[in-house]
This record gives sequence, C-alpha cells and structure tokens, in this order.
Amino acid sequence: MSVTITASDVNKLRTMTGAGMMDCKKALTEANGDFEAAIDILRKKGQKVAANRSDRDAKEGLVIAKTNGARGVVIVLNCETDFVAKNEDFGKVAESFATIALDQKPADLASLLSLSYEGMPISEKVVEMVGKIGEKIELSAYEQVESTQVTAYNHPGNKLACIVAFNKNISESAARDVAMQVAAMAPVAVDKDDVDSSTLERELEVAREQVRAEGKPEDMVEKIAQGKLNKFYKESTLLNQEFIKDAKKTIRQYLQETDKEMTVTSFKRIALG
Repeated sequence: MSVTITASDVNKLRTMTGAGMMDCKKALTEANGDFEAAIDILRKKGQKVAANRSDRDAKEGLVIAKTNGARGVVIVLNCETDFVAKNEDFGKVAESFATIALDQKPADLASLLSLSYEGMPISEKVVEMVGKIGEKIELSAYEQVESTQVTAYNHPGNKLACIVAFNKNISESAARDVAMQVAAMAPVAVDKDDVDSSTLERELEVAREQVRAEGKPEDMVEKIAQGKLNKFYKESTLLNQEFIKDAKKTIRQYLQETDKEMTVTSFKRIALG
C-alpha cells in the first residue's frame, strides 16, 4: 500500500539532509515514506547528505560535560527556545544535574532521573520547571565513560560537548586537542574495529551503488567499494582521522608522539541542532 507523502515530510527530509525539495519528494516516494531508506536513496544517487542527521532533529537546550579526572559525564537538558536555554537559572540547574550524574554514578538516564535534587527526584524538578517556565523541559540524554584519564570539552554556547577517555595519563593540552577533534569532526567510532556491522554494511551498499552508477564493470564493484570504505574509515574513525591542527598526521600518530602506547579507549559526543 502506497503512503501519502506530505509537504511536511518533504521538508523534514530536506532539513535532515540538505537535499533539494524535488529530490527529497522523489526519494520519499520511492522509499514509501521510510526516511532512513530515502536518505540512502539520495546518497546512492550522489546527493550530498548531511553526515550528522541526528544533530538536526535536536531541540534547544544545553549540553554539559564534566569530569573528575577518571570519569566523565555528558547530559542534555532540553527546552523549546534558545531564550530559555540562555537563562541563568536554567543553566545552573543543567550544571547541577551534570554534577549529580558525575558524583553519584547513575547507571543510566532512568537512574539519573530518580536521584535527588533539592529534596525531590530530578524527574519531579523537571516537571516543576515546566510549570514555572511554560515550555517543555526534558532531561533527554546522559552518557558516561571511565578510564585512566577522561577529558571533558564544552563547546562555547553549550550546544555541543564531549568526553574522551584515554588509556594513560596525558597532558592537558594534548587531551584537549583530541577532545576538540571529536567535537569538530564527529567520528562514529574510535577505530576501524569499533564501527558496528550495520554501519559498515550500509556504507558498503551505498559505495557499491555509487560505483555502479559510475558505469564501472561489475567485477570491479566490490574492490572499488572496499576502497571507498577505507576512505570512510579515514574520515569517520577518530584514530584514523587527519589531525585538524596538522593534516600531515593522524590522531593515532599525534598520540603516539606523546607516548607509543597512548590511545583513546572511548568517547561520547552529543550535539544539538
């Protein structure tokens, strides 16, 4: 059964991808309304699609990262307008939620919401804020990492933040460089082996269709697609990315200049639209 594609659907896909209106409409029609499938269709046809689609769906609010040296957390407190996000009291509450998350080590977001803030659960404090501010307020995300050393980076304006875990102690300046790399380049994983299989297969399938569209012989498709996958690794996995301060070296090489065994064990990055 065919699905009716509305102007709102088309505009949503356009916002997610940056592709043209007609291309978005055709892709949605071909995908029978499935947005992820439509995005793949646009990519296979050579459309330049925004890499960080999830960022564009985010509401207003603040992203706050904190660390105590060996543990780091990042939380998101959402609201409807930038006006509220810039309010001093809203910012103080967001900072407090992040501090509670860092100090009390909740296992997940649900556990964090159940912790106490000024004599009431955080979940109830959020409801109270809704009543006072008159906007939808939501503590929507919480991530954590632990390691020998963890660095937190908050981008100016608090629309983006990240935490990066290292296997050994590292200088503050080098740790900040790597955290800023994560913030700026939005890697999908630490290294090649950390990319999940579904992402790999999706990238390979897109690459195969691109190669076929270029008219290459079928017996060359897989080899060329694998070459494109290597480019994906270089662009999208942290240790293999070019260092933004020196394109002649990768992040892995930059870290190994500090210590041959130095590496990143994990990271978390969250951004608003």
